[in-house]
Amino acid sequence: MDNFVKVADTSDLKPGENKVVNVNGTEVALFNVDGEFFAISNTCLHRGGPLGEGFLESDVVTCPWHGWKFNVKTGVSPVVPTAKVQTYQVKVEGSDVFVAVD
Repeated sequence: MDNFVKVADTSDLKPGENKVVNVNGTEVALFNVDGEFFAISNTCLHRGGPLGEGFLESDVVTCPWHGWKFNVKTGVSPVVPTAKVQTYQVKVEGSDVFVAVD
């Protein structure tokens, strides 16, 4: 069973914004893409950069350290399709945003 944890309010992130949240000790990058929320690992596969501090354009985040890119919906890199970061389930209830980490 998935264990969802409240990590934010919908008003915390405007469309196009992202931030790092903590889910039971795991750092997760949370994104608002046109009003829909997505969560991926905060750790870039290249050198461990903080994806939650990256630049979000449409549904692709660019790591602020070395420019690696990942789709926040799928976790897959649009540049290197074999590179994929962990994705997490997100649900919104009212104005509460929840993320589940296995």
